[in-house]
Amino acid sequence: MEYMPRIADDMLKKKLTAKGAVLVEGAKWCGKTTTAAQQAGSVLYMQDPDRAAQNLELAKLKPSRLLHGQTPRMIDEWQLAENLWDAVRFEVDRRNERGQFILTGSAVPPDLSKINHTGTGRIARLKMRPMSLYESGESDGSVSLSELFAGQDDIFGESQAVLEDIAYYICRGGWPGAIGLEREIALEQAIDYFDAVVSADISRIDNVSRDELRTRKLMRSYARSVGSQATMTSIRRDIISDDTQKLSDDTVSSYIAALKKIFVIEDSPAWNPNLRSKTAIRTSETRYFTDPSIAAAALGIGPEDLLNDLETMGLFFENLCVRDLRVYADAIGGTIYHYRDKNSLECDAVLHLRNGNYGLIEIKLGGENLIREGVKTLTKLAENLDTSRMKAPSFRMVLTAVGNYAYKREDGVLVVPLTCLTM
Repeated sequence: MEYMPRIADDMLKKKLTAKGAVLVEGAKWCGKTTTAAQQAGSVLYMQDPDRAAQNLELAKLKPSRLLHGQTPRMIDEWQLAENLWDAVRFEVDRRNERGQFILTGSAVPPDLSKINHTGTGRIARLKMRPMSLYESGESDGSVSLSELFAGQDDIFGESQAVLEDIAYYICRGGWPGAIGLEREIALEQAIDYFDAVVSADISRIDNVSRDELRTRKLMRSYARSVGSQATMTSIRRDIISDDTQKLSDDTVSSYIAALKKIFVIEDSPAWNPNLRSKTAIRTSETRYFTDPSIAAAALGIGPEDLLNDLETMGLFFENLCVRDLRVYADAIGGTIYHYRDKNSLECDAVLHLRNGNYGLIEIKLGGENLIREGVKTLTKLAENLDTSRMKAPSFRMVLTAVGNYAYKREDGVLVVPLTCLTM
């Protein structure tokens, strides 16, 4: 299969020129290994069945031997032998050269106590996620976020996507192995991913046995909570199916922590701006999966089910948008947040750059009524911000599932179909 370029390609290249090593981490099947291999001079696959046992033994006895090879030397699933981290960090110091190693991993190491040094100054980090619609060729990229931050907001774009397309993109997800396949086959990829997570991956991360049925119930509950600030208690109550089953908030938290370690769940942190009023800001994180197809697989639903339940589709579309916005934000030095205050004023996504610039984004399926709702929210939030203590928003945007055009309204608010967006 021909390699499909990723936004992370240039990011990895830049990081290799700046540091001795780069850690590329993210969910299984999101394309880390394939992307990193494009720039690797040599590759060590820790899970190679013919050499796995020897690799692990050598990592214990003499890890430096595994680091020999043409640079950048890529070590795939390095976390299987945590002490490789310190070995790489030491070798980077010894060689005193940039671009020596690429570490890829689909899980956080189970025992961080075995790592003696954070790698600060030696090892850069790059998080990869499933493909955005721009990477999979389903967004034409006619509206650029980086250009919007540069003040170029006289936008125009055309979208050919219909609601049926968006429902399919949600359920298929951005898994590289699903792109280009026949629809029915492509939809199976997310289901296979979900089954692997609940049956093996969640326990394999730290060798703690976790109940498969309980994991399935938890992920179903999480899917029903997408886009909300659901508490551990409310998730626990949703999981419990009868009065005899005992389940504590701590147990729920431990399962969620494990899912975060394997990059299945990625919540959005709360945005805390300076306000003119004394309105209290909610600080709870907003629940999302790293890809919306996981939520669909957890509930056992497909595109037709979403089209028959537009409320659920709206929440899952929000997850799709947040996934893409995260991919684009990473490329331009930004972070995605969520805003909500005690008065229930809510902004679905805030793209905040390191230099303090930010954009406010409301996410809607489409249609004039929903767009007007989004504009009203954006206007109210912008008026509530204390611009004497922080910058005014660089742009206000309603990000839609459907709509023929990307355009700027008379009030300055941008209306952009997701299939027109890029970094």
